[in-house]
Amino acid sequence: MSDRQIAILIDGGFFLKRLPKLVKQSRCETAKNIAGCIRLMCRTHVHALIGTKDKLWHKHIYRIFFYDAVPYEGTGQHPFEKKHIAFGKSKIAESRYALFDELKRQRNVALRLGKVTRDGDWSIIGPASRKIIPTKTWIESLDLSGVGEDGIIQLTETQRVEAVRLQSLWKSIDSSQVRLPLKQKGVDMRIGLDIAALTLKRQANTIILVSGDSDFVPAAKLARREGVQFILDPMWQAINGDLFEHIDGLQSGLPNPSKRKNTSSPDIIGQDEHEADIA
Repeated sequence: MSDRQIAILIDGGFFLKRLPKLVKQSRCETAKNIAGCIRLMCRTHVHALIGTKDKLWHKHIYRIFFYDAVPYEGTGQHPFEKKHIAFGKSKIAESRYALFDELKRQRNVALRLGKVTRDGDWSIIGPASRKIIPTKTWIESLDLSGVGEDGIIQLTETQRVEAVRLQSLWKSIDSSQVRLPLKQKGVDMRIGLDIAALTLKRQANTIILVSGDSDFVPAAKLARREGVQFILDPMWQAINGDLFEHIDGLQSGLPNPSKRKNTSSPDIIGQDEHEADIA
């Protein structure tokens, strides 16, 4: 394979969510270690494609694209804790900015950043929301005309049991189950545009996409029609069977999590040997 013919596109949100399932927790805790995991993944893919463990693997890379969104910079007040939250200064935001800075220093890496916008008001998420919603009917049917002279609502035994159940339900909901809905925008669009540009400009003859959804299918069809080999890396996550007709190969660049406990993983923290000598 000739030099600089492989383009690797990484859906950052998906990658960061899956990474703790594939490597030790310590390798997910710093920007440098995460960048090391990205480098290992890309190196493994290149070695698999060229059929040899070339120490100068970077010469086969056109570019590594990392797609993510700039953290939400707005503020809000948590409805339970009644405290002011500056989302742009949270630990999650700080770690994401640190990762962006680290990736900017990496060889052949290009950042493609969308944005995060507010998509509604605070809401209860997860199983708790499904338990709370049905209580609306009971609350609406509650007869408040039975308030006594002392101001105490007179409940029937059935109503009292329901009230206790409702109180227990609300006590089980903590602040972590109440979130401000934030939506990532512009990331999928950038991935699709880059696949099209790489294909039509003949900048790569092989595209590796690290992703877990099917939004890439239209772009993958274009690439394959134009003769570009399209490989999907779902990071060992199962994919729908019908996706196989839209890709040329399925492979993962990080160790299989089912085998991680039985084998020692390679060093992915340090710089690659002779990497500094690569032009």
